[in-house]
Amino acid sequence: MGKLVLTSFVTLDGVYQAPGGPREDTRDGFEQGGWSVPYGDDDFGRFINEVFGRVGAFLLGRRTYQIFASYWPKITDPADPVASNLNALPKYVASTTLTDPDWSNTTVIGGDLAKEVTALKERTDGELQVHGSGALAQSLLALDLIDTVHLLTFPVVLGAGRRLFAEGAPPTAFRHTGGRITPAGVSIQSYDLAGRPEYGSYELPAS
Repeated sequence: MGKLVLTSFVTLDGVYQAPGGPREDTRDGFEQGGWSVPYGDDDFGRFINEVFGRVGAFLLGRRTYQIFASYWPKITDPADPVASNLNALPKYVASTTLTDPDWSNTTVIGGDLAKEVTALKERTDGELQVHGSGALAQSLLALDLIDTVHLLTFPVVLGAGRRLFAEGAPPTAFRHTGGRITPAGVSIQSYDLAGRPEYGSYELPAS
């Protein structure tokens, strides 16, 4: 059974919206798209290539899928592990509105998310990977379906935008499994889900 792995780019204040360009996602009047681009150094690229080296299939939200579908089919360098895997491997899009995807090897899933994604995990050889897809990621986290999170935190605060761990997110504990800091200052940390948080107290016991 494959693992469901989320790779997410966030700012220091937790924003995931439009990391890759100004027109990527302008919902709610967001005008600060492209905030991750200045930090894309070699170490960052190496990590992304490592992630894509473990993929068996992709699970994407509609918005991220359409952003990817407008770009990656044009990148035909066989030595590019991101492009070659995205173009060749199965892609599943969680959407109730997308009906006719034109990127090859794409299947739309629009039914019971928990049931469909569990079935995808069972039949995927390698990792079932979610990239970006913030709203989908939130739904998957709420359903306890994600096994591993790669959280890439960029050294920038925006003060606006959609946040990955928003108010009302389910309380979740994680186990840290590894990390690195790139020369440009991106903190790349990997976590496995570890159930619900435990709680304690620093209060002194009553005498």
